[in-house]
Amino acid sequence: MLNKVPEITLYFWVIKVLATTVAETAADFLSVDLNVGLTATSWVMGGLLIAVLSAQLRARRYVPGLYWLTVVLISIVGTLVTDNLGASLATTTTVFAVLLAATFTAWYGSERTLSIHAVHTTRREAFYWTAILFTFALGTAAGDLLAEGLDLGYAFSALLFGGAIAALWVGHARLGLGAVLSFWAAYILTRPLGASLGDYLSQPRADGGLDLGTVITSALFGGVGEQGRLRPASYRLADPLGEDQDGSHREPGTPSDAVRASSGTQTAVSA
Repeated sequence: MLNKVPEITLYFWVIKVLATTVAETAADFLSVDLNVGLTATSWVMGGLLIAVLSAQLRARRYVPGLYWLTVVLISIVGTLVTDNLGASLATTTTVFAVLLAATFTAWYGSERTLSIHAVHTTRREAFYWTAILFTFALGTAAGDLLAEGLDLGYAFSALLFGGAIAALWVGHARLGLGAVLSFWAAYILTRPLGASLGDYLSQPRADGGLDLGTVITSALFGGVGEQGRLRPASYRLADPLGEDQDGSHREPGTPSDAVRASSGTQTAVSA
């Protein structure tokens, strides 16, 4: 089985935010605009996720459309799980933080790595998608707790979460913050960032938005995201997060296994 996750580049993060935004506005469109309701939307999206995730797990290689559709659906379901619990945001934030930590503990205990560049077995992929589900749920709860608790508004919230992601990049690139911690912290923060952007564009002006509506916002972000073309991580020449393809750690900026193996003869990999 080939590696089944994309290369982690700037484009990965851009598409991830776009996918999160589409998920936020699409769920609102079904639940509110079409008056399907929270419960029915949850069942529909849950069923779609099971079908698409099953196809993703059966795939033998990285398939961009299938991978990102799974991300969108997990984003929707992760949000709906949080909304359906009916508990306080502080409680749900704590619960999902514990569940995410437990997932990482089990993943590392089983595989001896948390590498997001060596997802080439079904078991590793199951841990990967479980972690992603809880990052979306945690990002939803923690983001809403911060934004609603401080009444920041959509635009300022987006700037706040974007700034936090930028600080993570500086911490990793300049201050030696660990690759795994940097990646998953950023993954959590892109959830409230995408949601804030989606709400800012789609919500009425009276509520602090631009009143584009959920349909236009979903189509806009979905169309841009569809243009993304990412290589699978198994064909990566250089890994910006400091891990080789077998999951072993290396210092950022040093050659990856793929670069060393090329012996200077291969300088690019076509998409």
